Amino acid sequence: MPGPFDAIISDIDGCLGPESDEPLPVEGLARVARHNRAAIAAGNRPVLTVCSGRPLPFVEAICRVIANDRLPAVCENGVWLYDPFRRAFERDPRITAEHVALVHAAMRWVERDLGPSGVTIQPGKSASMSLWHADTAYLFSLIPSLADRFRAEGWPFRVSTTIAWINCDLEFVSKATGVERLMRSAGLTRERTMFVGDAPGDLAAQPLVALFAAPANSHPEVKARADVVTAAPEIEGVLEILARFGVP
Repeated sequence: MPGPFDAIISDIDGCLGPESDEPLPVEGLARVARHNRAAIAAGNRPVLTVCSGRPLPFVEAICRVIANDRLPAVCENGVWLYDPFRRAFERDPRITAEHVALVHAAMRWVERDLGPSGVTIQPGKSASMSLWHADTAYLFSLIPSLADRFRAEGWPFRVSTTIAWINCDLEFVSKATGVERLMRSAGLTRERTMFVGDAPGDLAAQPLVALFAAPANSHPEVKARADVVTAAPEIEGVLEILARFGVP
């Protein structure tokens, strides 16, 4: 088994917190924060940071909760890198004003054509969009028509899903590109970095790290491909990983 590690990069929804809108597990997050404070003070164990599809303000808030003031974090599925140590916010430099304009055009179409049926756009994203509907089966039934419209308009989006959302991301931006930027910015090496994820989209980061771990609640495809699957789900699974790989 590889190790020791300098960093553990974890997804948020389904790992540090529930995929649903239930309250965040503040007791478990406090234990992650204690680990991070000890790791930063001693310099002899991995700091845990995050990689998420969530908008930057949410990711920044989670970093503060878990006491990560050292390592960058990936936001909006790779669009943004939040660096708490340098107090910097860096968008992927390949994203141009023209790309952002295309995203906004797609948002206007969704609001006009799909909004009346109850489809809503997650607030806070700047160069991607995530779609929600109270009826998840209905939402997912829209995927073929979304893909057809994107092709017809020349909008360069990759369409993927989580448990309850449709993500529409620029084709050249992903969690993998975000993790690459994170590791380059922090001077991390593949041999001393691990990733924790629960959804198929997280697997894009697997080739970039030495070890990929999955909580017990993960998608079957993720558990089949993970190097380690925890006995416990979500935050308890992450704490299990910290107990196994996060000690000197």
